[in-house]
Amino acid sequence: MRLTMVEQIQENGSMRLPVVRGIIDRRILVNFRVDPRALEKMLPVPFRPKLVNGMGMAGVCLIRLKKIRPGFLPAFFGISSENAAHRIAVEWDQNGVRQEGVFIPRRDTSSRLNTLVGGRLFPGIHNHATFQVHEQDDLYRIVLNSDDRQTHLLVEGRASTELPESSIFGSLQEASDFFARGSLGYSVTANPYSGPHCLDQKTAFLSYSPEASVASRRSLPGMVLPPRPSLHGS
Repeated sequence: MRLTMVEQIQENGSMRLPVVRGIIDRRILVNFRVDPRALEKMLPVPFRPKLVNGMGMAGVCLIRLKKIRPGFLPAFFGISSENAAHRIAVEWDQNGVRQEGVFIPRRDTSSRLNTLVGGRLFPGIHNHATFQVHEQDDLYRIVLNSDDRQTHLLVEGRASTELPESSIFGSLQEASDFFARGSLGYSVTANPYSGPHCLDQKTAFLSYSPEASVASRRSLPGMVLPPRPSLHGS
């Protein structure tokens, strides 16, 4: 799936940079049920875990971006990269109104440029990693190894029209609605006094059934892994 992406990056409530444009060439969400008490220890104020049937939700967004550039540049100047955003579904109160989104404590990327300009041109600090990607028909296999050896990820699955029985969501539409409401993301920055970068991003929703296993060294205390982990693409 190829979708046009338009991102508006904000910091401390004001526009920080021009619009960033590009193509989302592929996006897969790998999600895990997590004990909310474990997530509470990781989240900065004012975030709290967003719950699904009493469980928190954390995971990794595996996204391939193409022709990414500031909005005032033509597509010819854009760059392409494989990326992983480690996410926690959160909610918070703002002016008495409950807000929903994701907190992103870590980002990995195949692009050296992203590691240099992350937090300035693109939201959040980016860590360089090696990605091995295999896509054939409806099969997707992605292996990620970060240079700092803090992240290892293996995902393999096939496209499916429905969720696996082990999913915490009752239907594909329920899962789609959950992630659509959480399109607002906050990334960790190098400057703890500046506050997190704010990123608003929306895409359509797909589903992937697991073919093999999902493994990550960045596991969380209290994480609940189903026998065959579900992969969700959005």
